[in-house]
Amino acid sequence: MSSLSLSPLVLGFWRLKHWGYSPQQILAFVEQAVELGVTSMDHAMVYRSEAPFGEAMALKPSVRDQIQIITKCGIRPMGFGELGAQGVNHYDFSKAYTMQSVEASLRDLQTDRIDLLLLHRPDFLMDISEVAETFAQLNADGKVLHFGVSNFTPAQVEALQSALPDALVTNQVEFSPLNMAALSDGTFDQAQRLGMRPMLWSCLAGGRLFSPESERDKAVVAALQGVAQELGADSIEAVVYAWLLALPCNPYPILGTSKIARVADAVKALDIKLTREQWYRIWEASNGASVP
Repeated sequence: MSSLSLSPLVLGFWRLKHWGYSPQQILAFVEQAVELGVTSMDHAMVYRSEAPFGEAMALKPSVRDQIQIITKCGIRPMGFGELGAQGVNHYDFSKAYTMQSVEASLRDLQTDRIDLLLLHRPDFLMDISEVAETFAQLNADGKVLHFGVSNFTPAQVEALQSALPDALVTNQVEFSPLNMAALSDGTFDQAQRLGMRPMLWSCLAGGRLFSPESERDKAVVAALQGVAQELGADSIEAVVYAWLLALPCNPYPILGTSKIARVADAVKALDIKLTREQWYRIWEASNGASVP
């Protein structure tokens, strides 16, 4: 069992570069989130969120010990000079590139450690033994405390897990009431079997829960609104996160927002307990069928 301790909800910073926040505003946002109990912060080198986040944290170094930093490596992004060939994105989990990426992340985040490092996307050409060697060195050096993957299929996790027994603590995957593939493809079952806790991105389906496009979207939103009304919830957002948190795999939903009011609304999910009927009503609306 992993010793990693994250907050029940994780704050995602993939669009931080587009928020238009000053370092002072980023710091204030993080401190307010911490006060609400959201202490885990999700980044990736390709998001270009690490440097502005690190600049903000440098304004008040004591905040670092109150948060957990998650970041990702393995993609050589276009236009990143020495870290990537100009004009092309490709994957690279070699020891040399991973070590280089981690050093760049530590520098940009202005920290001496990464709490959780994820392999960002599957690399079909990766040398699993080399990945295991790299993880071992990063951990021994105290630069990375825990490891996981992102967007890996169950088969890809099994292959990596065979060389890294008990090393992987999470698989970050897309999941929402409108995209439940991880329920049917074995991702969540595998996570429970291996003692991993999935991390969920695009929990609000890229905004489609607020601007439904198809009849299926509208049916799911109607189900969420009905449950919210029964619970006396102010919005469907808290209901969505409560629905996700009720999954047996004990996941970490990621909040994709720059607004502290929406973080506060999401945190209300921690006090909501859906009945089985309410949970399956949402499931049925998405699947267009009754529970088999």
